[in-house]
Order: sequence, then C-alpha cells, then structure tokens
Amino acid sequence: MVAIDLGSNTIRVLEYDCTSKTVLNSYEKIVKTADKLVNTGEISEESITRIINAIKEAKEKINFNNVQAVTTQALRQAKNKKDVLEQIKNETEVEFKIIEPNEEAYYTTFAATLCLNKHNIQYKNMFLVDIGGGSTELIISNKKELISESFPIGIVTTSQRYKSIEALEYGIRQDTKPFKDFINFIKQTYMPDVFVASSGTPTTIAALKIGLDYKSYDGNKVNGVEVTVADLDEWMDKLLKMDMRHREKLVGIGRGDLIVSGIMIFKEIFRLTGFEKCIVCDMGVREGIAFDYCKNKKL
Repeated sequence: MVAIDLGSNTIRVLEYDCTSKTVLNSYEKIVKTADKLVNTGEISEESITRIINAIKEAKEKINFNNVQAVTTQALRQAKNKKDVLEQIKNETEVEFKIIEPNEEAYYTTFAATLCLNKHNIQYKNMFLVDIGGGSTELIISNKKELISESFPIGIVTTSQRYKSIEALEYGIRQDTKPFKDFINFIKQTYMPDVFVASSGTPTTIAALKIGLDYKSYDGNKVNGVEVTVADLDEWMDKLLKMDMRHREKLVGIGRGDLIVSGIMIFKEIFRLTGFEKCIVCDMGVREGIAFDYCKNKKL
C-alpha cells in the first residue's frame, strides 16, 4: 500500500508492505502548500503546481497501488480546498482526504509509539510535539488515553507573517502563549516522563547534530536521537551566520527561512515544558497511516 501525507510544507509518500512489515520505498518533497495562505486564505496556483509535480515525480519511483492519502492544516483552512483537491485528483488520480486534528494526532502518535518501542525507550506518559507548516500539535499519550490540541501556528505561516528576525522572535513568543494552558494541564495531570518530537524541524536539527545534511538525510539514523535546547541554540547561531545557499544545502531548498521559525517554536515548547531533552522520531503521519491500515486490513 501507499500512504501519502500532504502537509502544509512537505509532501511525504511511503510504500509499505503489510505482510513483511517493511518499507519498500519513500519519497518526500518541499511543496509549501501553505505558501501565501496567511495573506490570501487560499492555496496558491504555484503551490498546487508544486504538489501535482511532486506526485507525478513520486509516481516515477513508486507504484501507486492502494493509495491512502491525507492532508492537514493548510487544506483545512483554505477557502478553495474543494477546487484544489479536485484539480489534484484530475491531474494525478490521487484523492486526498482532509483529516481533522484529532486524526492527525492519532496517526502521529501511532508512529511515535512504534519509534520509541523500536529503541526500547520506556515511558508512562509521552508528550509529543508535531511542528508543521500550518499548525502545531501538542499531544499527551499513554496506553489508555490520547489527548491532543492543535494550534494554528506553523513554520510556513509564521515565517510569512513576520519580516525580520526580531519580529519573528517576538511574534512567536506571543503566538505560542496559547500553548501554556494545555502544557500546564498535562504537566499537572499526567506528569509526562518523555518528550518526543516529529516533523521537519526536530528531524533536521537531529540530522545536523549527527553530521547529516539534506542530501545525506537518513530517517533510520535520526530516529531516537536526543536534542536539547543547547543544540537548538548552536544550530540557530550557525544557520543565521550562513548565506542562504549554504543554509539550504544543509536543510533543503525552500527551507532556509522556515527552519529559523521552527527552531524558535521548538525552543518555546522546551521553555514552557521544562524538559531538558527531546527524543526525535522521523516517523510521522504517513507511517501512522500505513501502520494503522495494515493493522486493520483483513487478510
């Protein structure tokens, strides 16, 4: 089967074999679905073209058989969502389902749980963060419960809202204030004992920490890497001192400005939670879709 997650910044495709429980192939590309959304309220024609081209490119290396395709925050809020999905379907034959934040949290948690199990990381209550292009999901999960809240704060929309580093820093501090009540609630009620993060910013910093760049990126090596605030400060400083060409060689074309927003949001979550370290998992929504499909598939 093929699982596709069209996020607000990146499209991620996974070909997975349910019988052998192995990844057969994968593909991802930055498409900036949420580009200009904060100003227009719509998915732009340029973004639609990037998405369609990426799907066609993915089809060249992956057999699109039994496709389960979902999309998240950017399409949830776009005024032209119906037309966008219809155009994508007409040109690629892929039909996307817009999932709600609680479904997104479920898939992300499913994948993160397997990631921790694979690395023999024991915990009672997992605090999980997914910093996306158009929203940030905060999740608390254990064997009995999954509670999540989605906030319309993402790296693409935030980057396009604030025009300078100073404005970005101040804006993110204000925009993430709504995180505080939810985080205080889970700290008092559940006392989480492990902090986990998936999505592009955490995985990028984890990769840079172990000596990988965008071209040499390996999700299997990133899974389980620990990241601290000191790591975020170190890489923020290094990235800001680089010219954009060098920066994008490390983090990916089109992500040079976004990574700064992502690091700032990530740092605020560290500050609000009081955690000293975070375990990074490359496995996210697309993996959760695949694992969930296979679990429920009637053989």
